[in-house]
Amino acid sequence: MPTELRFADGRICMVLLTGIGDVVHGLPVANALKDDDPSRYIAWVCEPAPAQVLEAHPSVDEVIVFRKSRGFRGVAELWRALGGRRFNLTLNLQRYFKSIAPTVLSGAPHRVGMDPAKVRDGVAFFCNHHLPPGPWRHTQDLFLEFLDFLGLPRPAPSWRITLTEAEQRERTEYFARIDRQPVVSVAVSSANPKKDWVPERYGHVVDALAADFGATVLLIGGPAARERAAAAAVMEAARTPPRWELGDSVRRLIGLIAGSDLVISPDTGPLHIAHALEVPVVGLYGHTNPWRTGPYLRYRDLIIDRYTNADEAPDPSRTEPRHGRMERIQVADVLDKVERRFRGYGRRGAAAGERAP
Repeated sequence: MPTELRFADGRICMVLLTGIGDVVHGLPVANALKDDDPSRYIAWVCEPAPAQVLEAHPSVDEVIVFRKSRGFRGVAELWRALGGRRFNLTLNLQRYFKSIAPTVLSGAPHRVGMDPAKVRDGVAFFCNHHLPPGPWRHTQDLFLEFLDFLGLPRPAPSWRITLTEAEQRERTEYFARIDRQPVVSVAVSSANPKKDWVPERYGHVVDALAADFGATVLLIGGPAARERAAAAAVMEAARTPPRWELGDSVRRLIGLIAGSDLVISPDTGPLHIAHALEVPVVGLYGHTNPWRTGPYLRYRDLIIDRYTNADEAPDPSRTEPRHGRMERIQVADVLDKVERRFRGYGRRGAAAGERAP
C-alpha cells in the first residue's frame, strides 16, 4: 500500500535547477516517491544542462526546462510551461533566488522548502512549509530529509541514471575502439576555479596512468572556455597525450563515465555521476568539505582530503570554504589512490561495452 503522505501528493513538482551534482543528489527523492506509489506524477523543473541527467529517468514523468539565463523571457516561458499543471505539492530543494519563480508558478497549495536558516535570497518566504532546523549534513542527507518531513520512510538511496538503448550502443562502439585498458576519465575543472587542482600536476598523473597502469586516459568536462583552457594545459603538460572528450552533451558525458574503470575529479558533477553509476572515483578535495559534498556511500577510501585539518575529525557540518588547500594535493597522493582502486576494486564487466549504465 502507498504511504499516506503529510499532504495530498498525486502530482508533485520538484524544483532543483542546478548544479549537475545537486540534481544527481535529488534523484533518490524522486525514486522513493515513485517506488512508494507509481501513480504519483513527478515533474522536475531544471536548467538545460543538468536537465539532461533526467532524460529517460524512470521516476521522472516530465522535465520542465527553465532557461533562467533568458531573464524575464525565461520566466514567461516557464509560466506558460507550468500553466494548468495543477500540482498538489512542490518540493523546493534549492537554496537560492532562482528557485522562487518555479516554486510560485507551480501553483501548488503546499510548497515545502529547506530550513529557513539554510536558504538565501528570501527563498523561505515563498514556501509555506519548511524542514525543521538542524545542522548541515551531507547534501544527500539534506535532500532525504524531505522524505522524513513528508512521512515517507527512507529506503536505501538509489540514483538510476539511465542511458537509452541508442546511447548504450554508442557507448559500446566507442569503448570497443579503445585498445589499452583500463580506461580512466579525468575531469580537470569545476564551476569554481578555487575547487580545481593544478593542471600541470594532472599532466604527471596522466603520464603515470599510461606508463604504470597501461591506461587510456580521457579528459572529460563541459564546453566552457575555462574548462577547455585547463584541459589544454593538461594536454601540454602530459608526455602521453590523453583523449580530448570535453563537450556540451551531458548525456555523452554520462556514457563516457559509465564506460570508465575510474574517474578522477574535483568537487564537480562528474564525481557525483560516477558515484551514482558505481564507477570508482578519486575525489580531490581541499576547498570544500568532502564529508558534505563528496561521494555519499561508496569510494570514501579514495577521497584525498586536504580540507580537514590533522587535529579535526571529519565533520559534514563545516560549510566554510578553505582557501589554498587544493595546492596541498601532490601527484603521489593521487597515484596512491589510483593504486588503491585497482588493488581493491574489481573490474565491472569483462569489457567496457558490457558495463551496466
